[in-house]
Parts: sequence; C-alpha cells; structure tokens
Amino acid sequence: MADTTKHKKKAMLAALEKTLGVVTAACRQTGVSRAWHYEQLQKDPDYRAQVVSLAEMAIDFAESKLHKQIDDNNTAATIFYLKTKAKHRGYVERIGVDFRPVSDLSDDELEAQARALGLA
Repeated sequence: MADTTKHKKKAMLAALEKTLGVVTAACRQTGVSRAWHYEQLQKDPDYRAQVVSLAEMAIDFAESKLHKQIDDNNTAATIFYLKTKAKHRGYVERIGVDFRPVSDLSDDELEAQARALGLA
C-alpha cells in the first residue's frame, strides 16, 4: 500500500472520530474526496471495519447523551427510548387504517372520520 493512501486513511479515521462519523466534514478536514473514501470502503476490509467501529462509537456517544436526558427527567427522551428499545413490551405507536371504501361506511362512521380530519 502506498504511503500516501495509508496516510489518507489514518487521517480520515482520525477525522471521522472527531466528527462522530460525518463523512463530509471529515473529508473537508483532510482534503480527501468522498469518492476516494467510499472507494476505500469497498476495497479495504480493514479500513471498512475501522469506519464501522467508529460509527458504533458515535452511536454509543449519542445513547449516553440520551441516558443523561432520561436521568434529567426529560419525558420526551424517556418516551423515545421506550418506543425504540421496548417495543417488545408494548411501547409502540399503533395507527389504525380502515381500508374499506367510503361507500361501505355508515353515516356515523363518515361523520367520525370527518371530525377526525377536522372537516366537521
């Protein structure tokens, strides 16, 4: 491997760590093109593994911030966490969809739908 390529990869990995995996910002910091970065991801399994590892670290960082918000009694953060991590316990949003043709709905059902849409 050419020293230039090795140096670019090392610089990109350092920049990706600083930018929490934001490729455009890392490329801007290093002077490396996005095309070169993505080409290296395809060609070099070791580079790809290191980039994936950095992406996981960024997710860990974000999760730690989320846990801090939960500790600070942030209700929205708590709800978000439960909706994403506790679906198996029933913390999901369910949207009911009625696929019947409008002609099959009773007058009461039509009126309820109109109210729900703010039309009545």
